[in-house]
Amino acid sequence: MSNPTEPSEGATGSRPVPSPAAGGAESLTRRSRKGATPKSSRAGRDLPAAIIVGLVLMALVLTGLFLLPVAFVATVAVFGVLGCWEVSRALNGNGIEIPMVPLAVAGVAMPFSAYYGGLEALGMALMASVLLMFLWRIFEGPAKSVASIISGVFLLIWVPLMVSFAVLLLNEPNGHLLITVMLLLVVSNDTFGYLVGVLFGKHPMAPKISPKKSWEGFAGSVAGATLVGVLCAIFLLNTHWWVGILLAVATVAAATSGDLAESMVKRELGIKDMSTMLPGHGGIMDRLDSVVFAVPVTYVLSILLIPGAL
Repeated sequence: MSNPTEPSEGATGSRPVPSPAAGGAESLTRRSRKGATPKSSRAGRDLPAAIIVGLVLMALVLTGLFLLPVAFVATVAVFGVLGCWEVSRALNGNGIEIPMVPLAVAGVAMPFSAYYGGLEALGMALMASVLLMFLWRIFEGPAKSVASIISGVFLLIWVPLMVSFAVLLLNEPNGHLLITVMLLLVVSNDTFGYLVGVLFGKHPMAPKISPKKSWEGFAGSVAGATLVGVLCAIFLLNTHWWVGILLAVATVAAATSGDLAESMVKRELGIKDMSTMLPGHGGIMDRLDSVVFAVPVTYVLSILLIPGAL
């Protein structure tokens, strides 16, 4: 197939060249290029919009972390509710109806339970949310109730429960620094993975799930996050440099797994993005996919590797 932006055969003499009054093949080419839709990046995203949205989200989260902790908890709750809404809407479009009211209640209840009551309260909020999901389906009717409840419980664990571990970290000494380090490592994973993948990516990690994610990009994520992790361990966490390496490698592994897990769900549902809420990113879950897996890993490793952190 010929490229519409390349000169036509008429320009080489095979067919009559358009007259100057008609503008000529070159003029047509310039006009077609001028009116064409701007191309996205090789990764398929509007990179400037993605950067701006990412910076705004980071500023919002960090403001809550360092100035008003309850605002951070509220932000986590909002992200949890919106994430649940996105996934439930996608599932509804595929014939699995998940009631949004129990999901919204859980999205608010779990982060605030973790903030005011700790790990035990978070566990109780999860159990109460599962019970509410069952009761809601019982009163709504039996149609496809098994698939609805299973999908609903999965969604409760995937989004509100896992992001609530960030609130558990916030409750502890230096928790705001631990969350900051985790976010910096996730951003490093995305940024270095994107740059190296675009420039050198040739070998897909999971071609049937995410063809654009390459082993070269993964190596770039590990290298970049390791550098950031070492610096954060020394200057932010005041701990051994090798702790930064372990945090970085574990975070990259968790973030990449979260990204691939969401890609698998989207491929199963036949969608490209969970929504179009965030320009350059897609939906909330397209931005949280890495974070939801990285937060629990950071929580556990902080207990094991940083004495006195928790």
